[in-house]
Amino acid sequence: IIGQQRPEFSLADLEGLSRNVSEWDGQVLVVNFWATWCPPCRDEIPEFIQLQDEFAAQDVQFLGIALQTAEEVKPFYEEMQMNYPSLVGEQDVIRVTKAYGNALGVLPYTAIIDNTGKVVFTKRGPLSGEEAHTIIKSLL
Repeated sequence: IIGQQRPEFSLADLEGLSRNVSEWDGQVLVVNFWATWCPPCRDEIPEFIQLQDEFAAQDVQFLGIALQTAEEVKPFYEEMQMNYPSLVGEQDVIRVTKAYGNALGVLPYTAIIDNTGKVVFTKRGPLSGEEAHTIIKSLL
């Protein structure tokens, strides 16, 4: 998947509205597949919130994709005061994570897409804030 154009997809947000990945075209996009029941996923989120704050003005967008329903995600999303969108779904999320190179369905899983829409980085398992920061800076 690295070096390829990012796969197209649409998923529901926490309000039930369909969102298409193309709405973030032209930005560096950090796509993080996660779930509230996944401790390493939960550990990454505070760092991702900080990075979203730091890089928002530089056309960097974090996007969470939870392998759950909106009802399961909303309380955690609000408690954490997440400052980036989280899309949800069950079977559809499994299909999208596989399209992004996560054949085993490991969570967390992160893909970083440059501002031309090419996948430049993927990681199975936790992504440290420091590593994410380094990759994002290299794309600006």
